Amino acid sequence: MADQLQQVEKILPEDIARTFEAAVNVFQGKSEHMDDLLKNGGTLLRKASKNFTSTQLILSVAALAVVAIVVINRATED
Repeated sequence: MADQLQQVEKILPEDIARTFEAAVNVFQGKSEHMDDLLKNGGTLLRKASKNFTSTQLILSVAALAVVAIVVINRATED
């Protein structure tokens, strides 16, 4: 059990800050930051998913999908 706890990567404040910064840039129309948002969001989700129940994991993936759809719609409207 102790080995499993050591293998869980902790979510660092920098992870949240990078994801939030990339999200703000994308929502401001800077679509070149989309790769950063997907990479940082995926890393954050991977770290958090170790502690999620299956329902929480499904809801977080659904939320990511909604954000991706909104961003794609905004990009195609411009």
